[in-house]
Amino acid sequence: MSNCTVRMLGRVDYLPVFDAMRSFTEQRSGDTADEIWVCEHPPVYTQGLAGKAEHLLFNPTGIPVVQTNRGGQITYHGPGQVVAYPLIDLQRLGIYVKEFVYRLEHCVIKTLEDFGVTGHRMAGAPGIYVRLADPFGHAPLEAAAPKDRLGVAAADPFSGVGKIAALGIKVSRHCTYHGVALNVAMDLTPFAGINPCGYAGLKTVDLVTLGVSADQEQVARRMAQLLGSHLSP
Repeated sequence: MSNCTVRMLGRVDYLPVFDAMRSFTEQRSGDTADEIWVCEHPPVYTQGLAGKAEHLLFNPTGIPVVQTNRGGQITYHGPGQVVAYPLIDLQRLGIYVKEFVYRLEHCVIKTLEDFGVTGHRMAGAPGIYVRLADPFGHAPLEAAAPKDRLGVAAADPFSGVGKIAALGIKVSRHCTYHGVALNVAMDLTPFAGINPCGYAGLKTVDLVTLGVSADQEQVARRMAQLLGSHLSP
């Protein structure tokens, strides 16, 4: 049974949610119950603390760019994406940041599994990835030899791989905010205007691109259920 309060916020502007979760974290005490906010945002680019301006390649439609205090580089949020913000007291849960990130990624992988898609981690590149040629196969990405991963030179580990979920978090006084975004049925065009998460040429995909017809509400509720279960004592 989850001890987290899950709030389904629907479609909400990014900046008020950013301000609200920062305020929630700054004001919470050791007795404050953990929460998970699940939502969808209108089009917005968000830049992490390590973000470099050159990773925004072009922005002809004038999508807002918001500087945030999360880790990571630039990413895009928009309609058709499930965004989850776990507001978790890691000390009370008894885990460290590395384990927290692992659990977030695990919940995305299990959500994808419900729709027949195999998600993968990539060392040094937070988030979840899929094999473009075989998103439903179960062979690990590491199955190929390092010099011939996915049939290409190791110098380009992202060749043949698409990113389906992005992750960026902030930890303040051992409490987390920001979180994870899973692409369900998006207009993926705005991703072409950035180096997603700082990786030039990285292809971004969603479930629809992979041939999966999924109800966004169903995806959102499943991911919220998994996060609540895996982030509760």
